[in-house]
Amino acid sequence: MTSLTSQPSHLTTQEDTICALATAPGGALGVIRISGSNAISITGATCRSISATTPANTVHYTHITDSDGAVIDEAMVSIFRAPHSYTGEDSVEISCHGSPYILNKALEVLVKNGCRMANPGEFTMRAYLNGKLDLSQAEAVADLIASTNRATHRIALSQLRGQFSSELDKLRDQLLQMTTLLELELDFSDHEDLEFADRTQLMQLAQTIEKHVDHLAHTFETGQAVKQGIPVAIVGKTNVGKSTLLNRLLKDDRAIVSDIHGTTRDTIEDNIEINGVNFRFIDTAGIRETSDKIEQIGIDRTYQTIDRARIVIWMIDQWPSEEEIGEMIQRCENKKLIPLWNKSDKERPAFPIVAQLPVFSISAKKGWNIEKLEQAIYTAADIPHLHQTDVIVTSVRHYHELLYVKESMREVSDAITSGLSADLIAESLKSALDHLAAISGKGRITPQETLNNIFSSFCVGK
Repeated sequence: MTSLTSQPSHLTTQEDTICALATAPGGALGVIRISGSNAISITGATCRSISATTPANTVHYTHITDSDGAVIDEAMVSIFRAPHSYTGEDSVEISCHGSPYILNKALEVLVKNGCRMANPGEFTMRAYLNGKLDLSQAEAVADLIASTNRATHRIALSQLRGQFSSELDKLRDQLLQMTTLLELELDFSDHEDLEFADRTQLMQLAQTIEKHVDHLAHTFETGQAVKQGIPVAIVGKTNVGKSTLLNRLLKDDRAIVSDIHGTTRDTIEDNIEINGVNFRFIDTAGIRETSDKIEQIGIDRTYQTIDRARIVIWMIDQWPSEEEIGEMIQRCENKKLIPLWNKSDKERPAFPIVAQLPVFSISAKKGWNIEKLEQAIYTAADIPHLHQTDVIVTSVRHYHELLYVKESMREVSDAITSGLSADLIAESLKSALDHLAAISGKGRITPQETLNNIFSSFCVGK
């Protein structure tokens, strides 16, 4: 049998025609993707009624056959011709039954007829190399596949559609304008009295770019929260109902519930989705004085969890002292604190306001006001309403490159303020361009682009 394992990456070439299974195993249907200059002719050798002259953008009912002409399966074949395909190459998609045997046999025949098995990510890599996607859009493909809720789906789809790329192009155009002004000055550097690049205009451009980059970088906090789940710590004394609340929110008996104090001795966490956003709820050990060393370790971890949380639900079933209130407020500095009165199905005294925050009243056991609590948690997360046109940075790599761009633009501003020469300013500009290019995959501004920008302002006929 022909080996279906991918060839080593050093053998990879765009001259090859590649194939791979594009759907997860175990489904009723399977889709095999083929891409490369011989994609259609190889498909023709594998599927009846398909030939090298089959028109683009057509779908055909056919049979997959082996080298002896025996039918392997019925199939629907979709034909795409370069450059109008995902990879920018001639491409084919074969939809057949999802039997592992059928899919393996079909791939085996394709390999015998001239394909090789694709390496991981190679279809998207070809799309990038053929200019169908930039690097940030290529990364968005993986994010879209991995999206688990409405928010992560919208962010990935926005990036895949080029919203982030468009912002990067705007920044690059502004840097091109600065580069053009400096290049004119450098070309006439032998005339020491000439200064073509107006320093006031350069400073305004540098500050505009830095502000734009800073705005993009600031979206990273929201992007990470949405992508990884917003951490919510459920804290309070022992036996106030923390585990019961976690189980109620998860709609599952995830945490052990007991009247015995100190039952929860370690953090327990799980995710739920509220209004399309993932929240990572963490049930913690009850806070109390204890001589039990194991329980004390759990309590110490509770405090660590508070430090990591973005939202803290403080569950109480009796009024805390002023000292306890002060300590909790101090621990939750720069976090959203939701004081939560549990066991509202039982009698309790009228309650005041804790730290100017109204105390939310629920019954975790009975399920009272749980939906209102979920909305309060969503509001506390302060996540902006996400549209498919919003640009939110979710990649750590993109975030760090944006910080480098910002730092380079700060150096440009400092150089202008200090009255440094155009060549020194240009060095910092090149650094900003390099870090911007690391995000999109687009290279530095070329001399030809600079020349085009210089002469584009001339009158027609000049």
